[in-house]
Amino acid sequence: MSSTGSVAFYTLGCKLNFSETSTIARSFKAAGYTETAFDTPADVYVINTCSVTENADKKFKTIVKQALKQNPEGFLVAIGCYAQLKPEALAALDGVDLVLGANEKFNVVDFVESKTASETAVHACSIDAVEQYIGSYAIGERTRAFLKVQDGCDYKCTYCTIPLARGFSRSDTLDNILRQANEIAAQDIKEVVLTGVNIGDFGKGEFGAKKHDHTFFDLVSALDEVSGLERIRISSIEPNLLRQEIIDFVADSKRFVPHFHIPLQSGSNEILAAMRRRYQRELYVKRVGQIKARMPHACIGVDVIVGFPGESEEHFMETYHFLKELDVSYLHVFTYSERENTLAAGMSAVVPKAVRAKRSKMLRGLSQKKRRAFYESQLGTEQEVLFESENKNGFIHGFTPNYVKVKAFWNPALCNTIQRVRLTAIDDDGLVNFDVTTAVTA
Repeated sequence: MSSTGSVAFYTLGCKLNFSETSTIARSFKAAGYTETAFDTPADVYVINTCSVTENADKKFKTIVKQALKQNPEGFLVAIGCYAQLKPEALAALDGVDLVLGANEKFNVVDFVESKTASETAVHACSIDAVEQYIGSYAIGERTRAFLKVQDGCDYKCTYCTIPLARGFSRSDTLDNILRQANEIAAQDIKEVVLTGVNIGDFGKGEFGAKKHDHTFFDLVSALDEVSGLERIRISSIEPNLLRQEIIDFVADSKRFVPHFHIPLQSGSNEILAAMRRRYQRELYVKRVGQIKARMPHACIGVDVIVGFPGESEEHFMETYHFLKELDVSYLHVFTYSERENTLAAGMSAVVPKAVRAKRSKMLRGLSQKKRRAFYESQLGTEQEVLFESENKNGFIHGFTPNYVKVKAFWNPALCNTIQRVRLTAIDDDGLVNFDVTTAVTA
């Protein structure tokens, strides 16, 4: 392949994948490639895959077809979690030229330029051999940046393939993360979102070692001192790792915002035990109470899985009522799907897919009510809104620190600015209208 060609990227899955795609894109640019949109003809197409759910697997095939429609002769590369878990399956798809696993994906430019054989090349070592940590951040695509601080997971949840796809828990050095945060701040990015597989586990596995000198509390304390960043947001943290000292720190922080996303997965202790989660529902209630005691205005998001094997109607309703009564702001609802090589895939008492879909719909409806109630609780307050940089059907959107989504008629002067506003009403689409008071930054 020529290093003077064009390259396009498509990312499936989580914020962590977006941070890694962005870093890989910068390596292509450094090698002389020109980045282009995925829906245009390109010489190289890189698809960063996900394999958390069955739908993510299926989506990959659709994306391959889209790329080949733009350029039937395009060189197509698959990287990411699905590429690590099922490299041979991806290589068997028509049009796929190169498959790279977890240890190889950050060297994708070298693999692309050295590829000469006509058959699909596969480079994916055993996940047990994956020990390196490559720092990443996504910048330039959005008003906010995604900063990777941790990778892999030592937890053994019975439904999850992430440890099989990303290996054991490991972290970057504190110095490297601070250097990247300063690079982001220098580019007028006002918000950073900390990402990883299990970021509360920060401090384990630095470059193959099982421990280094810093904890997650050390990390947030140091990032709070980075000048030039207006906001720092914690993307997701396990309830057993979200300790009181972190909650107190965020409450008093200069830059960390009052927004927590805390996986629950089930409101039934029996199902949590079957999932091999490391807490019971009582700890979750305690964490929500600790947050609200210090930050009554805080936004709390919840991950929940419906249809796990053995989840009876009683188990599900236990979860439903638990969440209904809990002072949380919105739900991310996942319908359980069987994943190969997980313990849950071999469990009995399988929940029919139609029942899973019904339960998912019920919880999504509850989420809408939760979000609406949270937004209503914020009406009349003054907030600082960071506006995005995209025209969405004649409107511009933005977010308050506590994750209330607002909208205004499109005005390019608002892009990537923070404005002090008073939240006034909720529109028919569920977004919040406001009155501008004074500009905070331009």
